[in-house]
Amino acid sequence: MTIISTQRRGSFLGIVERFWRKNGFWIKSVNKDVDFPAVYARTPDGFGVSLSFGGAGQAFFEADSPCVEKSEVAESTTPPNGPAYEGVYPLPRPTIRSPFWSAGAP
Repeated sequence: MTIISTQRRGSFLGIVERFWRKNGFWIKSVNKDVDFPAVYARTPDGFGVSLSFGGAGQAFFEADSPCVEKSEVAESTTPPNGPAYEGVYPLPRPTIRSPFWSAGAP
C-alpha cells in the first residue's frame, strides 16, 4: 500500500527486472508507459510473473502457474501482517508514504 511516485516507478521496475534476469527469468515484454509501466516475465520453471502499476502508484505483483493437477491446499495458518482486503473491490488506493519510494525527485 506504499505510494510509489511517478519519478520512482522506473527505478522500482528496474530493480525487479534485474533481479528476475539474474535468476534466469525470461523477460517477455516491458511497458514503458510513464503512469502505468509494467514488466512481464517467465520463470525458468514456466511460471508467468508480472509487476505493473495501477492508479496512484499502486504496484501489483501477479503470478500464474503452468498446467498443474488440481490438489487440495490447506488454508494458511498465519494471519496477514496487514489488511487482507479479502472480498474488497475495488482495492483501496495506496496511503503509505515512503521517504524514498514516494519522493517526487528521480
